[in-house]
Amino acid sequence: MSTDAPDAGAAPAARTPATPVTSADRLSRGTIARYAVGSIGTGGFATLPGLVLTYYLTDSLGVAALAAGVVITLAKVWDVLVDPVIGALTDRDLARRGTRRRLMLVGALSIPVLFALTFAVPAALGPVIAAIWVFLAFTLTATAFSLFQVPYIALPAELTGDYDERTRLLTWRVVVLTLAILLFGAGGPALRRLADDSTTGYLVMGIVAGLVIGLGMLIATTVARRAAAGVSRVPAIPTTPASDAARTSIREHFADGIRALRRSRPFRLLLATFVLQSLATGLMLAGAQYVATWVLESEAAVELLFVALIAPALFAAPAWGVFARRVGKERSFALASTIFAVAALSIVGTLWAPGAWIYLPVGIAGIAYAGMQSLPMAMLPDVISHDERASGPGRAGSFSGVWTAGETVGFALGATVLSIILTVTGYVSSTAGQTVEQPDAAITGIVVSFSVAPAALIVLSLVTLARYPLRRRDIQSQPA
Repeated sequence: MSTDAPDAGAAPAARTPATPVTSADRLSRGTIARYAVGSIGTGGFATLPGLVLTYYLTDSLGVAALAAGVVITLAKVWDVLVDPVIGALTDRDLARRGTRRRLMLVGALSIPVLFALTFAVPAALGPVIAAIWVFLAFTLTATAFSLFQVPYIALPAELTGDYDERTRLLTWRVVVLTLAILLFGAGGPALRRLADDSTTGYLVMGIVAGLVIGLGMLIATTVARRAAAGVSRVPAIPTTPASDAARTSIREHFADGIRALRRSRPFRLLLATFVLQSLATGLMLAGAQYVATWVLESEAAVELLFVALIAPALFAAPAWGVFARRVGKERSFALASTIFAVAALSIVGTLWAPGAWIYLPVGIAGIAYAGMQSLPMAMLPDVISHDERASGPGRAGSFSGVWTAGETVGFALGATVLSIILTVTGYVSSTAGQTVEQPDAAITGIVVSFSVAPAALIVLSLVTLARYPLRRRDIQSQPA
């Protein structure tokens, strides 16, 4: 990996890793806990629609695989467009009110109803109307999620300026995130099976999951008050006072996010890496239910797949944090990604020998996945603070808006790629209660989408990660 110096000018003498954390930078356990609880919401929204929405469209509502992919992709395209705008709005809120909490509250309070509506399509509607219903409801749900997620991601850069404290904060966030993935990935399909028919089952799942997602988000909004106090510790830039930021137009804020992407090489490289990995994991997530149904021949097996993936990750996330403090976030991230790629590639063996052995490589991938989630999230605040030294504070929302848009692109394209693979290989869609047979080519496509394709994407992401320039000395050398 590259050891180039960062883009910005020369920094003051670097602090050593042993330098004590100042009281201003040290985060309380309560702050860490409340921030981490927000990942119940973000993990639930990222997991459950990614896991069941494509399958819901193709195997319950009778929507063709390609059309299902278009529905999800169009909803995410809107999300990509609106995320940078929300980033601009949350930066404006911070400048005017000293907190990012307002938009977080709007998202947390509205998402339970909208999430339930996504899975409330009446059984009597045909595939066309059903697809339109899901598109509209899911688009609104994704917007509500972004209202919370964009400012939520911006908070760590403001909560603490310490390199290792950010790792500590984001490590515990990912512990909760992995627990949420387990809860929603295994519990969601289990809730779906409580009802005698799938239509009612999906509705029950949508209501319960939406309430839990909203509650987790609501608790995390309280951390934004702490961030407002932290803003005063950020050095002011005379040429861009907070009052000017508050008056800046949304269009200018949107353009500022694009300029941040253009001027910050560390941000471009980290974002490219994360988008490729989001595409890989989004592809696997969307394909998990198909693997359970058509390769392992049990719809319930999707719950076991998630237990195998997430149970090891619960214990691995803190270990990745410890390892990162010893060798650096970027090296730890590269190791986690490599392990994940090897584990995913080995799953291709189910083409010839499907069976319970699949849970072993999935478990190994889960250990790596914990690092792939926590480490880039801990690196993003470093990128933001690195940019602030040269360009001034007040742009964390613009960074997080672009970041969330990139993540959304990755996950959306995961479902899109899966729908294309299913269409090309001849996958047969069906309505609830209908029995169909899948051609061998479709089974092959399902396995490839869960193994070879994600592994290739992870390998590609390692190319951009190898060029990421920031190291501990580049962050700790910046003024506290």
